[in-house]
Amino acid sequence: MTCRLRNHLAGALCCSLFLGHLLAVDTTAADVAKGKWIQLFNGKDLSGWKVKIKGHELGENFGKTFRVENGVLKVGYDAYKGFGAKFGHLFYEKSFSHYIIRCEYRFTGQQVTGGPGWAFRNSGIMVHGQAPESMDKNQNFPVSIEVQLLGGRKMGKRSTANLCTPGTHVFYKGKLHKPHCTNSASKTYRGDQWVTVEIEVRGSEIIRHKIDGKTVLEYTKPQLDPNDKDAKKLIAGKPEGKSLLLESGSISLQSESHPVEFRKVELLPLKP
Repeated sequence: MTCRLRNHLAGALCCSLFLGHLLAVDTTAADVAKGKWIQLFNGKDLSGWKVKIKGHELGENFGKTFRVENGVLKVGYDAYKGFGAKFGHLFYEKSFSHYIIRCEYRFTGQQVTGGPGWAFRNSGIMVHGQAPESMDKNQNFPVSIEVQLLGGRKMGKRSTANLCTPGTHVFYKGKLHKPHCTNSASKTYRGDQWVTVEIEVRGSEIIRHKIDGKTVLEYTKPQLDPNDKDAKKLIAGKPEGKSLLLESGSISLQSESHPVEFRKVELLPLKP
């Protein structure tokens, strides 16, 4: 098999996994009509979730990075001797297109040795993401839209519910926006207080970030970045001329070297 053919087939497989995940949107008409909140986290265990940690196979929860204790979903590093760039993501098993996801989170404890400076009190909620099955074993982050969660340092402003774009771009203030991270208008949250974040996702039309009910950032037209190495693999199998806009995708929670807890993860399906 030639390298060219092999690369084409690999790209097609990766794209088929990604597109298949996008098409497998699992919200019933009844849920949408009733305005029914779905509890993605059951408060007991990780049922319905899949772990993907860099350098490990899908489903291998290295060091019990993701665990449930006392009804809280915790991200911890007790078994780590050093972080070693083991960025991790906990994927919900189904994908969604139009919805509001609401989480209550807080940062606790100390960052694990070897974690990058920017990852101090740093986590995220990834939306419109690729399927975990389509990620490379050593891939840092899924191609997705990241709602970046940050805790404050002792001094200075540090907003939360920011935007980061691994393998993606968005339109912001009416223009194609390529910076990797964009700050929200939120205040700074220090210490171990619980914070409520909501993300309103309406296909490729608009995404809004809210903190404690207040909109702090919004943008439109989330799309694949044709120049990103991971996104290129997803684009490779697309029919020529196919839109790069992201209409739906996976949801995942991050592990980036600082302990974080989630006590609520719930989703409200919206009508397209």
